[in-house]
Amino acid sequence: MEKKRISFSNSLGFVLAAAGSAVGLGNIWRFPYLAAKDGGGLFLVIYMILVLTFGFALLTTELAIGRKTKQSPLTAYRSVHPKFGFLGLLACIVPMLIIPYYSAIGGWVLKYFMVFITGKGTEAASDGYFTGFITMDYQPMIYMAIFLLATAVVVYFGVEKGIEKVSRVLMPILVILVVGIAVFSLTITHTDESGNVRTGLEGLKIYLIPSLEGKGIKDVAVVIMDAMGQLFYSLSIAMGIMVAYGSYVRDDDNLMKSINRIELFDTLIAFFAGVMIIPSVFAFMGREGLDASGPGLMFVSMPRVFMEMGAAGFVIGTVFFLMVIFAALTSCISIMEAIVSSFMDKFHISRKKATIIETLIALVVGAIVCMGYNKLYFEIPLPNGSTAQILDILDYLSNNVIMPILAIGTCILIGWVTGPKYVVDEVTKTGDRFGRKGLYIVMIRFVAPVLLFLLLLKATGVI
Repeated sequence: MEKKRISFSNSLGFVLAAAGSAVGLGNIWRFPYLAAKDGGGLFLVIYMILVLTFGFALLTTELAIGRKTKQSPLTAYRSVHPKFGFLGLLACIVPMLIIPYYSAIGGWVLKYFMVFITGKGTEAASDGYFTGFITMDYQPMIYMAIFLLATAVVVYFGVEKGIEKVSRVLMPILVILVVGIAVFSLTITHTDESGNVRTGLEGLKIYLIPSLEGKGIKDVAVVIMDAMGQLFYSLSIAMGIMVAYGSYVRDDDNLMKSINRIELFDTLIAFFAGVMIIPSVFAFMGREGLDASGPGLMFVSMPRVFMEMGAAGFVIGTVFFLMVIFAALTSCISIMEAIVSSFMDKFHISRKKATIIETLIALVVGAIVCMGYNKLYFEIPLPNGSTAQILDILDYLSNNVIMPILAIGTCILIGWVTGPKYVVDEVTKTGDRFGRKGLYIVMIRFVAPVLLFLLLLKATGVI
């Protein structure tokens, strides 16, 4: 199996693909919202510390497991230790739960891109437009299917000719678009109907300057939990993705150098996503505009901001949603690859057959997700106090329950069963230095499991 395993052509191809996976919808809409909600700079500082410690430990572990076993997540964990094969099953279930609703949201982004590129952005900014669209019977399904099929085409062509090739094109474009829109948002000056003048630079201060006003120890703990939860989205950890991508890394590549680049790439994009959104939303909508979360920020607040820009808003809005499509697509590709590679290794079928099977499954479940806003609409309470319909339920199960359990199990497996030496030996087998080795051992054995357990308790409403 090891001899036949395909691989990325070089470390740059791997870094771009892994970074493309990490830079997705979570960075574009969730990161800015959390930063605005959790004290701006306070969230940024805590997030960056966690990236370099907690996130680093889990990212390194998953990539090392993938490269050492040369297997997909479904079979890799059993290869590490026979009694921990259930972790592989969880690592396959997570992306299978995520991809249907991720494709549905990707379809929403595609819809808004089409609206802006055809000069109908004013409609998108009107009250009730977003709700009106997602509650339609068939249009959301069509856009979801288009987005999912675009993802499947890339995965169908494989690692080097599909995933790596697309990542090499999309990621540089994505970076240029994100930075360009971020710089533009800082130049905005807006006078509202009351004569109040707000600027993008004022919004930047909200984003960058740490604020402890009115925050006690419990509030800071909430910020830590929010930042840690964001890391799952930002670094694509506990989803099986990095195990799958790690299995395609060549044995002579410097794994630690690649990990450092992924951390840097992801953090910079997440940071600039905040610069792109928070200053512009603040300038045009004030502090209340920043209180919108998730879909509200992306599909309600931002279109209104673009329309406030006048004629330039149509261009900026088009470019913005094109950028979000690229971010969503590179992430969705990695999610599907984790499933397809698992099917290939477990059932010994071809990539083409595995891709077709998973695409059909995702299409069916994705259609059910879309119908969750119309024919199959219902709401149920979740343990964390929120109410949910189909999309929210899938998101809750994958991100708030299974992923923390998978990450805790991985920490126990590597930290206490095989010992950290399992990963350390894999990282250093090329003779390269393992930076932060001592930190890694402490994190994987002690700190990360405790933090993950607390996150799980918070997500399930226990604390």
